[in-house]
Amino acid sequence: MKLSDLIQGIEYECVQGDVDREITELVYDSRKIVAGSVFVCICGAVSDGHEYVSQASEKGAAAVIVQKDVQVDDSVAVIRVENTRLALAEASAAYFGHPARELTTIGITGTKGKTTATYMVRSILEHSGYKTGLIGTIEMIIRDETIPAANTTPESYVIQETFRKMVDAGCKCVVMEVSSQGLMLHRVGGFVFDYGIFTNLEPDHIGPNEHRDLDDYIYCKSLLFRQCRYGIFNADDSHLEQIMEGHTCQVETYGFSENADLRAQGVHLFDKGGVLGVAYHLSGKLDMDVEIDIPGKFSVYNSMTAISICRHFGVKPETIKASLAKIHVKGRVEILPVSSKFTLMIDYAHNAMSLESLLTTLKEYQPKRLVCLFGCGGNRSRDRRFQMGEVSSRLADLTIVTSDNPRNEDPQAIVDDIITGVKKADGEYISIVDRAEAIRYAIEHAREGDVIVLAGKGHEDYQEICGKKYHMDERELVADVVKDGNFIR
Repeated sequence: MKLSDLIQGIEYECVQGDVDREITELVYDSRKIVAGSVFVCICGAVSDGHEYVSQASEKGAAAVIVQKDVQVDDSVAVIRVENTRLALAEASAAYFGHPARELTTIGITGTKGKTTATYMVRSILEHSGYKTGLIGTIEMIIRDETIPAANTTPESYVIQETFRKMVDAGCKCVVMEVSSQGLMLHRVGGFVFDYGIFTNLEPDHIGPNEHRDLDDYIYCKSLLFRQCRYGIFNADDSHLEQIMEGHTCQVETYGFSENADLRAQGVHLFDKGGVLGVAYHLSGKLDMDVEIDIPGKFSVYNSMTAISICRHFGVKPETIKASLAKIHVKGRVEILPVSSKFTLMIDYAHNAMSLESLLTTLKEYQPKRLVCLFGCGGNRSRDRRFQMGEVSSRLADLTIVTSDNPRNEDPQAIVDDIITGVKKADGEYISIVDRAEAIRYAIEHAREGDVIVLAGKGHEDYQEICGKKYHMDERELVADVVKDGNFIR
């Protein structure tokens, strides 16, 4: 294609050369520059692409897209833009033939619930005959192909490339998690979402390498609703007004509020012998009963998120019910059917806020004992260890302190930090550094009526030690214990 076609949707200045030239590839990694390619110079957290423009010239690039002044061989066209990340998004959309125009695009943002809601949406739409791709924290799904995810919201080039693969594979829809970082860094630039959804917001991702403060975090989340045709919002969230500020979309709401367009009523919890769930009645724009084998009030919100979206596709209530009844998301309150005498689950809760939310929810089921097994990652904030230890000790009857991803730290030192936090409350605890042995202990010492949570790892199938990832899937560890059969059934 011609360079002029690639940058047609971009505001730019051609400061050197001309745009009437053929190009071979679009790249943003200097190692992938080839003859005839266009190199987009991204200002990253670790390196600045502008430092590699000389390589672009040496390797025969046709053009570079920059946001700073650069010196490069006269044979290379220099395209100056205000923001190269946004330019990459817009150029990527053009490079792959604007695949989003051939899909119904659904973007879900919020602090919690994105992952579960995306799988619920995909399940319902697939059962209704809509071939639906997925992009999220755990993986990307293109029909029968699954690709492990590196980021919640990938780089814009990867998104557009994935959209094109989805279209070519026969997908009609895509549902994706949209992180605040993804919005801030223009990873979802270059197209307009058909549906944008806001689940909830709590202080998170605030720090030197993320958002400078809560206001910045909220603002970045709100950008989705200036880039979608139809916005669906959690009416109960305290930050709703800020999230909706400046929106340019049609608006619909869901929640427990009487003013919500879709309202949940009559919520009740149930325990089906080792399987915890929740049921409720939905009224407003739809009238139906809903039952899900995933515990807690947050499951009501997640399912309402999915239902709010899918009703726009004309999905029948019985299809919604059947799809939600079967939904299980890897590592998100994932119940493993080990015994009818106690409940065992895996969850990704890996900070104090998410662990407190999870344990508080599970206490509502009034278990005989609530057992929480977790560790904390190495080379991360020590405060998280103290906080999670205190939360677990305060809410759980027994805390089993173990290892997570120690990375380059001593696992025992991390465990000792967690125990410091545990001792700030009055819960019982035991420490077993080896996570496999800790899981075995939890199951083999389970009592009737227990709810046991393996927290922190979630969907991860590895343990990172001294810079190397070793295979470790908690489902396999549990299966090994079950095979030996030394526990109550």
